[in-house]
Amino acid sequence: MLGYRFMGKAHSNAFARLPMFFPEAPEIERDILVGRDEEALADAADRLGFSRTTTDWQEAIDAVDVFYNVGPNHVHAEPAIAALEAGVPVLCEKPLAATTDDAERMAAAADDADVPTAIAFNYRYVPAIRYAKELIDDGVLGEIHHVRATYLQDWLVDPQAPWSWRNSEELAGSGALGDLGAHSIDLAQFLLGDRIERVSGHLHTFVDERPVPGEGGGGLDAESQESVETREVTVDDAYSAQAVFEGGAMGTFEASRFANGRKNAHTIEVNGSEGSLRFDLERLNELEVLRGDDRGFETVLVTDPDDPYIDHWWPPGHTIGWEHTFVHEDYEFLTAVAEGSEYHPNFQDGLAVQRVLDAISRSDETDRWTEI
Repeated sequence: MLGYRFMGKAHSNAFARLPMFFPEAPEIERDILVGRDEEALADAADRLGFSRTTTDWQEAIDAVDVFYNVGPNHVHAEPAIAALEAGVPVLCEKPLAATTDDAERMAAAADDADVPTAIAFNYRYVPAIRYAKELIDDGVLGEIHHVRATYLQDWLVDPQAPWSWRNSEELAGSGALGDLGAHSIDLAQFLLGDRIERVSGHLHTFVDERPVPGEGGGGLDAESQESVETREVTVDDAYSAQAVFEGGAMGTFEASRFANGRKNAHTIEVNGSEGSLRFDLERLNELEVLRGDDRGFETVLVTDPDDPYIDHWWPPGHTIGWEHTFVHEDYEFLTAVAEGSEYHPNFQDGLAVQRVLDAISRSDETDRWTEI
């Protein structure tokens, strides 16, 4: 596994849970952890249960059966392509790459390799989302008219919040658009079973530069009156977009890292001719459903044993959490690897989202509707 911070912890936790709750899952060995800082890497390997470490991702690829790339966006392409060329299945964090060109190369390498690939859209594995998918596929909502999705956070509201790779177009590709919007766009296309064909988008950056942690020079710290180095922010802080699906549905999307008071507010609503549904990640065990009458929405608690994945966990009403989505995701992907079967969302699904992200960005630049 390349990377050991946020997503590295999430997947390592999932690896540890699999034998306990999914005994039918293939047995795995957490072998090699990859990073740049040898000291931090050694500490992370101890905590996350990996046997050894390396600072050379090529060395790891040559020695493993499965490669997880959960590093920053700009290091997705080359290691993933090298792994695929070696015939090694790959799970990659979202968005698939920092640029659409790199995403195209990764998807082409996946096609040539003919091994399972995964793009880490873990919200597909929320039981309530799987239940929503069943309702839509069964025609309970009728003809779909509207999809609206928001993903709101507030961790960059403070202009003194430090600069990181997520603020760099070169390293991240985009800001809230790729970091948060990718999830919403994938969920919408997954739930509807339909692709977006054209978009109109707007991107905005509220703070143009941020202080670099632990470095001198540049601007002025308001409290200490000491000079601090700042670095330019080259990505969006927020985006909004309108979309048209191939099947005719309208889509509305918004994401922001400046939505004061919102920590991880990801919602998606689908309206059809016979009913509607609404999901909120902050209440991820629930799904609001309207079933073709005027009595209003009912709140369904998706914790029964016949609900997706719930038979592996606790008795009805005993809720699960965000971290369980990674258990479900890794169970499905590693099972596909062990059986040599097809897996979704794969690199082609990731590329489909990347093309929408790119079209939204181009629409903002040209101030016009843009085809995917």
